[in-house]
Amino acid sequence: MKRLMVSLAGAAALAAATFLTPAYAADKGTIYYLVPTLLDEFQTGSVTAIEKFMGDVGYKTVTLNADNKTDVQQGQMNDVIALKPSAIVLAAVDFNALKPQIEAARAAGIPVMEFDRQITSTPSDLTSVAGTVEIGHVAATEIERLLKEKNGAVKGKVLQVLGDPGDPYTLDIQKGFEEKMKAFPDVTIVSKPAMQWEASNAGSIVSDQLLANPDIDLIFVHAAHLAVAATASLEAAGKKPGEVLLVSSNGAPVGLDLIRKGWEQVEVEQPLFAQAAALAMFADKVVNKQEIKPGTYDVLGLEGTVTIESWGPNIKLPGAAITKANVDDPKFWGNMKTPDTKVAPAP
Repeated sequence: MKRLMVSLAGAAALAAATFLTPAYAADKGTIYYLVPTLLDEFQTGSVTAIEKFMGDVGYKTVTLNADNKTDVQQGQMNDVIALKPSAIVLAAVDFNALKPQIEAARAAGIPVMEFDRQITSTPSDLTSVAGTVEIGHVAATEIERLLKEKNGAVKGKVLQVLGDPGDPYTLDIQKGFEEKMKAFPDVTIVSKPAMQWEASNAGSIVSDQLLANPDIDLIFVHAAHLAVAATASLEAAGKKPGEVLLVSSNGAPVGLDLIRKGWEQVEVEQPLFAQAAALAMFADKVVNKQEIKPGTYDVLGLEGTVTIESWGPNIKLPGAAITKANVDDPKFWGNMKTPDTKVAPAP
């Protein structure tokens, strides 16, 4: 996987960095993608997907990596504004620290699109995010099915391992999951947070709960790297694959590997490819400052919903359930193959 490590001292350095990007058609101009880090597969996959889909609709993309440093990303924004690109795609390191740069870009007539990390403190021209509450809904539907298959009815005990409770991503998944599970009073849910999203914390939670609640039927963790730690704890407790059911979310490669090995039954995907494709679908409207109408749009086969929020047009994409039956489908980002499907501008 290509990793772009660009350090910028100013606009001249930015201009020199353009050779790092693929030679896609550039007849509509250049869009800069400011990625927060390249230390995980989701972020590296987002670079490939955004460059590919923006190329489909006629834009050249230059990607700048902030190495997870807010000050670096602020400097990149300031430098990019001086270059007057067609637009900026921002996945912010810090949700609030980039507000002044977003406002400066838009004041200079440069549209800003937010990718994956929603910023509500100031308007942007388009935001593309995963439907996290909906991910919780999909997980609940799959867990309902799994419990019925195991126990003959939707009943049993579920251990839910959240990520850090300060992160709205995990709280939204919990909200969606628990509101759907209210329909099943015979299911007991035990919820514990893995602070700082630390896998070791998730592993300890699973180990402790297997002792406190040895009748756990299913473990639901909110990220695939937590599923790895949960699996290690199950193995340490002498469990065999499938003896305690396991469901995870976000669709990372390690989660897909656990499905193939039989430890995990379902991974609910965060729709990386659709989130990236949605930006490209609306790029012409954003660049030309045309109205984006609310409603539903087909994005790589998923139903995206556009709403007009106080921070601007917002498209939310649902996740999809990955099981042993479809785990090798290249449409899932965890298989690290950007779809060949060509994105067309939205009408």
